Amino acid sequence: MKRTKTFKLSLGGICLALTIIFMSAGSFVPGIELTLFALSSIFTAVMILETGVGGGIILYAAAALLGFIIIPNKLALIPYVFLFGYYGILKYFIEKIPNAIVQVAVKAVFFAALLCLGLLGFRELLLGSIKLPDYPAAVLIIGGILMMLLYDYIFTMIINFYIRRFQNKGMDNMKLS
Repeated sequence: MKRTKTFKLSLGGICLALTIIFMSAGSFVPGIELTLFALSSIFTAVMILETGVGGGIILYAAAALLGFIIIPNKLALIPYVFLFGYYGILKYFIEKIPNAIVQVAVKAVFFAALLCLGLLGFRELLLGSIKLPDYPAAVLIIGGILMMLLYDYIFTMIINFYIRRFQNKGMDNMKLS
């Protein structure tokens, strides 16, 4: 199905609104902040699927900018801006690598670098009120990599569901079943 400019613009507005809603909730709902930021990242992938990678980049930039303008707790937006928001874009490019083992290795190295930066360099800023156990940094980084790979797997399942349910059938065939 050919996507018109009106469809792309409307979808972008809806995805931006939903992203801001999840980001807002993540900024003030204690305990599930990271889950809400992870959910907000799905909309970037939807834009990539429907409009191309340019649409995903525009959505990420607009959500980050709008989030910093309207969400009062600016520090709470850091996980979205520095990981979850652009993860769909990053995943898109990493998964162009033909070898699945190399894909997982690249993701693990990316997660490790991000976690090292976060845990060793900006722990208080990035984690804020989140309390981690008093384990060595290496153990926390390995645990973080495993959790991020699980996030990637769940992200892939959600994208596959979207493709099967909405993209292949078309939005006009939506039924609750």
